Amino acid sequence: MGNILVGTCSWTDAKLVAGGWYPPGRRDAEGRLRYYAERFPVVEVDSTYYGLPSERNSLLWAERTPDGFLFDVKAFSLFTGHPTRTAALPPDLRSLHSGRPGDPGPGDPGLLDELWRRFTTALEPLRRTGRLGTLLFQFPPWFGPDDRAEAVLREWSRRAAGWPLAVEFRHPDWWRPDLRQASADLLTRLGMSTVSVDMAQSVVDAVPPVDVVTSSRRAVVRFHGRSTSWGSGSKEDRFRHAYTTDELTAWLPRLRSMAERAEELHVLFNNCCGDAAVRAAERMSGLLAAPAASRAAR
Repeated sequence: MGNILVGTCSWTDAKLVAGGWYPPGRRDAEGRLRYYAERFPVVEVDSTYYGLPSERNSLLWAERTPDGFLFDVKAFSLFTGHPTRTAALPPDLRSLHSGRPGDPGPGDPGLLDELWRRFTTALEPLRRTGRLGTLLFQFPPWFGPDDRAEAVLREWSRRAAGWPLAVEFRHPDWWRPDLRQASADLLTRLGMSTVSVDMAQSVVDAVPPVDVVTSSRRAVVRFHGRSTSWGSGSKEDRFRHAYTTDELTAWLPRLRSMAERAEELHVLFNNCCGDAAVRAAERMSGLLAAPAASRAAR
């Protein structure tokens, strides 16, 4: 069975910092990351969705975490066709951006290549020190399965050759029963890991909780919480959910099955409202460890 690494989708969330999970004296930037890395083996970086990362931060993250700790890094919004503010781009590239979702700007198809070069250069310290887990490409709800979407995925497979990519679809049709195998086969051919999700199935266009593994190297599961305000309301409304033990336990067979098919499984909690994510991650870690402990005791 592959390694199962459990963590959260942020360690810097303001309400987490203010909520008391970090002890006094460990609430500055360095203290928070060191404290988090003492308790979990993986974390997701979400700030890179909103703007390009910096090499300095990558160096600091590598220095402040132990060997074996991994960062899953979220792809910049323009890479996945999300609306992107021109101000989020480096100043020297802003004139090349049209401001339309997924559109690098007329007459300048090289903008994405240059942004990708800068994105990966900034992350090189993590890759060099063995701390880069995967790059998470979270595509928007309107990115459904069709020829254009497949072309986008093929282009990113070409551009990102040599980098570990994991893909999260937010259009449910990718995992519709009659399309599920075709979607899995596509990601397998492109060398991309599948990101499975847990979310409220009662909301419109909910993505089903599949256990698809498309890369023997790594699989990812992101627990978004089960708020019925997923498609509306404030960020807190969308992610406010405290997982119960029963809800987490129901996932154990699926997680263990995925771990049988991949060298490494990342289980990340995205219900980042107060300390709900870290508490769920702690509980899931305990549940996953319990059977092994029971067998050892017999």
